[in-house]
Amino acid sequence: MFSLQTIFGKGDKFYGLLEASADAARDSAAALVRMFQARPQSPSLDEFMLARKREKDLSAQISQELVNTFVTALDREDIEALSAALNKITKSISKFAERYALAADRLGDIDFTARAALLEKAGEVIAQMVAQLRKGMNLEAMKSLNDRLQSIENEADRLLLDLYRDLYSGRHEPIRILLLKDLFELLEKAIDRCRDAGNVVYQIVLKNS
Repeated sequence: MFSLQTIFGKGDKFYGLLEASADAARDSAAALVRMFQARPQSPSLDEFMLARKREKDLSAQISQELVNTFVTALDREDIEALSAALNKITKSISKFAERYALAADRLGDIDFTARAALLEKAGEVIAQMVAQLRKGMNLEAMKSLNDRLQSIENEADRLLLDLYRDLYSGRHEPIRILLLKDLFELLEKAIDRCRDAGNVVYQIVLKNS
């Protein structure tokens, strides 16, 4: 099996583009944690909009480079699948931030920090997994990272169950239940998107190892 680093130099550009895309997803998650730590009544969406634009631009560049490049470092369908999976992470986080900004004044007593911290951890693992691709198809290292990602998702599932338990307690007004359910499920979806991206990376390594 050829080392991917020995394939024509042109293919290396996709490593950089995918790494930048994973960094945008990680940075978007980190911005969410900072927002909750500041607890503003009127959250700014600037960081999320910038991360989203950055991700869209990278996705478009990857698509264009696939058209222009004859030899790629990874299979074309794998590059496309990973790019799409990373794009969905920032999209989910941006959607959450937009919804939260609309209702922040009603939810000042709700602590989203623990769930946002899990998302930030998941984003960091994804960035590490994508960076690992450039170093070669190390199945053991990638499995360790993927297992960590699955553990984060399991913890997020547990927290979501705790939320449902609280919502069903009867102490919340109907409109508040709808708001909380919508927001926490959007956070859960963002973590699921990280898991999906991790699965794509892991399958790439399995195929090439």
